[in-house]
Amino acid sequence: MAASKHFLTFTQQVESLKNEKHIEISDYQYAEESLQKIGYFSLMGGYKHLFRIPFSKKYRPGTTFDEIVALYQFDSNLRELFLKYLLQIERHIGNLMSYYFIEAYGISQREYMNPDNYNNIPRNRNTIGRLMKKLHGAINSTEHGYVNYHRKQYGNIPLWVTISVLTFGSLSKMYKVLPQSLRSKVCRHFSAVNQRQLERYLSVLTKYRNACAHGERLFTYKTIDQILDTSLHIKLKIPKKGNQYVYGKQDLFAVVIAFRYLLTKEDFSKFKRKLVLEIEELNKKLIHITENELLDQMGFPNNWKNIARYHLTP
Repeated sequence: MAASKHFLTFTQQVESLKNEKHIEISDYQYAEESLQKIGYFSLMGGYKHLFRIPFSKKYRPGTTFDEIVALYQFDSNLRELFLKYLLQIERHIGNLMSYYFIEAYGISQREYMNPDNYNNIPRNRNTIGRLMKKLHGAINSTEHGYVNYHRKQYGNIPLWVTISVLTFGSLSKMYKVLPQSLRSKVCRHFSAVNQRQLERYLSVLTKYRNACAHGERLFTYKTIDQILDTSLHIKLKIPKKGNQYVYGKQDLFAVVIAFRYLLTKEDFSKFKRKLVLEIEELNKKLIHITENELLDQMGFPNNWKNIARYHLTP
């Protein structure tokens, strides 16, 4: 078993980066302050890999501390940008599900706590059971003033209130087990999206929402779940390895594809402009990583900017 790492002061950490890792440091005070704010493990453990020579622990000659910090800050900006629109989709889907559920079954909390008001077939029962536990926890929560108010004032918490307490994961599960008629009504609000596609989008977006919220490294993040193939994969001429598209299935570009289908044209344009700016700003600061290398790590094809040019079809 390897020996445990030993404690180093911030000054010693900087010296180790320069003398042992051979990373160029132009401003020692800035380097120390950065390590104090970010942490050695978060910075180097998360963002050193692109700067290393493949199949070795050595860094590309001339790699600078500033480049590594720039990549870290880029990823932090990405989390903020993606989370903004993930939350927007979360609210939209939640509002649509509560609206159509109440339209069909009424305002009483007893209705959404009744498993029979869902697609209660055998393969869904475990999911419905877990959903019931989440809903029960939500309506009995004392952490939210608006939940407490409806409980005390009316003795009933309508679904539009409860839905605001649920996580994106719970919303994804709820959509999965809604009656087909309600799933269909929700889908009609999104051009060229069918029920199976929306279910997959929500499953993948849930994982990315959690990654953003928990501060995980985002630009290289991948999920086990995959979105379904879309016409955008074909129109962008994304290459395949066997029968599997290389990009846009379980990587960050899969989220961009989901955004293209689930956001309004105006909102997607705003998102894309900001994303382009973030990538351009990072590329100005990087010396030892090319834009193509960065895009490949993100799961983006080189022509990804063309995504807004095409008419959406399933």
